[in-house]
Amino acid sequence: MVESSTDITDHLRRWARGMYTTEAAVELLIRAQDGTFASIDRPWILPVDHGYWIDFPASTEQLGGLSGGEQRLLRIAASIGSDDAAPVRLGDAVSRLDRPTLRLVLAAVAHAGGSHQHSSLVIDRDGRATITRQPSLFMWDGEARRPGRSVWHSPVITPGQ
Repeated sequence: MVESSTDITDHLRRWARGMYTTEAAVELLIRAQDGTFASIDRPWILPVDHGYWIDFPASTEQLGGLSGGEQRLLRIAASIGSDDAAPVRLGDAVSRLDRPTLRLVLAAVAHAGGSHQHSSLVIDRDGRATITRQPSLFMWDGEARRPGRSVWHSPVITPGQ
């Protein structure tokens, strides 16, 4: 049975869960260009017993026929997602990205850095201390700007919230 693109992205997210850098790189590929780079048609999306995984180094070996922006996106995702992928010169790569792709890269870098899990110690005027979850430094598109929310559980926003 052929799985839907939603099933495949769910598998990829489960595979990456718990490793911020891998989560960020997977999400970047899922969200870029309507998920075209997270499709099972891509040679770097590989099956395992109960899902799929991404061979990030392989994604940068298959760049022929892609635009310069697509190549930069794949190199950035691979560099974030795997220690085995070639590093990128970030200044060169981001300076030529279109705005939608740059937004995704900024969100991926914030996620890879764990900013969606940062907390702050707040001491009120009476000396009581509380720990407050901070929102990500840069949110994925469609993610609510509320502390304690991660990309994996993005809430539905209704008017008036």
